[in-house]
Amino acid sequence: MAKPIVAIVGRPNVGKSTLFNAIAGERISIVKDTPGVTRDRIYADASWLDHDFTLVDTGGIEPDSNDIILSRMLDQARIAIDTADVIIFVVDAKTGLTDSDGKVCDILRRSGKPVVLCVNKIDDFKKQGNDIYEFYNLGIGDPYPVSAAGNLGFGDLLDAVCADFPKGSDKDDGSDIPRIAIIGKPNVGKSSLINRLTGEERAIVSDIAGTTRDTLDSLVRFHGQEYLFVDTAGLRRKSKVKEDLERYSIIRAVAAVEKADVVILVIDASEGVTEQDAKIAGIAHDRGKGIIIAVNKWDAIEKDDHTVKEHRQKIRQVLSFIPYARIEFISARTGQRVSRLYQLIDQVIQNQNLRIQTGVLNEIIAEATAMQQPPTDKGRRLKIFYTTQVSVKPPTFVIFVNDKKLMHFTYLRYLENRIRDAFGFEGTAIHFIVRQRKEGE
Repeated sequence: MAKPIVAIVGRPNVGKSTLFNAIAGERISIVKDTPGVTRDRIYADASWLDHDFTLVDTGGIEPDSNDIILSRMLDQARIAIDTADVIIFVVDAKTGLTDSDGKVCDILRRSGKPVVLCVNKIDDFKKQGNDIYEFYNLGIGDPYPVSAAGNLGFGDLLDAVCADFPKGSDKDDGSDIPRIAIIGKPNVGKSSLINRLTGEERAIVSDIAGTTRDTLDSLVRFHGQEYLFVDTAGLRRKSKVKEDLERYSIIRAVAAVEKADVVILVIDASEGVTEQDAKIAGIAHDRGKGIIIAVNKWDAIEKDDHTVKEHRQKIRQVLSFIPYARIEFISARTGQRVSRLYQLIDQVIQNQNLRIQTGVLNEIIAEATAMQQPPTDKGRRLKIFYTTQVSVKPPTFVIFVNDKKLMHFTYLRYLENRIRDAFGFEGTAIHFIVRQRKEGE
């Protein structure tokens, strides 16, 4: 299920970041009354009624500015516009309609994307209600008055945004072809791996980190089975980003992960696993994707009898939150063990779709609780009444208990480990939903 992407754009200092924070429900973007504070893209998962989407905050657009930073922010915003499914165009009611608003509107109109006009800083709807009418001159539909700072007027705005989502965006596309996203830091060999998997030079390969700024889809047939590989732009720490343009690459990577069934996290064997690799893996883990760790450039490593074990232990240590991920040591340059990835992909997809009978599942949970008593608090012990699997991709289980507060995350991890011991689920995340009910219900 791929979430639609909603980009918030507009001139500097019209309240885009404040609106972003209000919709996302937390303070993610830096908010300061200075034009150009938000120079990079921030993204967050958001929802409205029964719609889930990815929200993108952007730097302000100054179409006629000669300032280097502002001109780069324009480039960034254009990338966000190209990536987005729906655009929220924010204008300032206190400043009124400006020439820059008209020029930004022209950029949005040429994009061909659905645009929802948001008139911000309407702090008093009765006194300022008439201030929105001049924005009809932009010719892009009804303006929606809001106060981002006061959390007012979001309902109609988000209704209009969700109405423009692509049809079927909240449903599976129905395709049986597995989608595999190739993710990782810049210059770890993602494009080389794509070229090796496809057998042709689909992606530009360069020693310059960050060569790939877009996502490239490659349909591959291997032993009669089709696979759709998606190469994503490299992700890197903000301190290492010298080109503002690259900061938007993460949105394309997030979008690719959203649409993927399995992700292959590529790690540079010569550099080893890093904290940034953990952050990138977290994107896939949080979204419940199947994960394969491909340790690339293995041909360049001097080896002895302990090399594989040492690298594997280091990866498990840094990426301790995804112990289920499969690890393969490869060389995209020579093709060493690259074909093995197809077998791992098939295994992970099979595990993602694995369903456990309710009776068998509850037997495993009963054995687990007998081996290790559930936690207690102030003399009250957690009781697990019933467990059932409700969905796949990722496998999701609902656990009915007497008190949700008694279900400590360490005990939930223990139950997960027991389920994995019994049924495998290698390569895929497992999600749990804990619900409270009274005994006898």
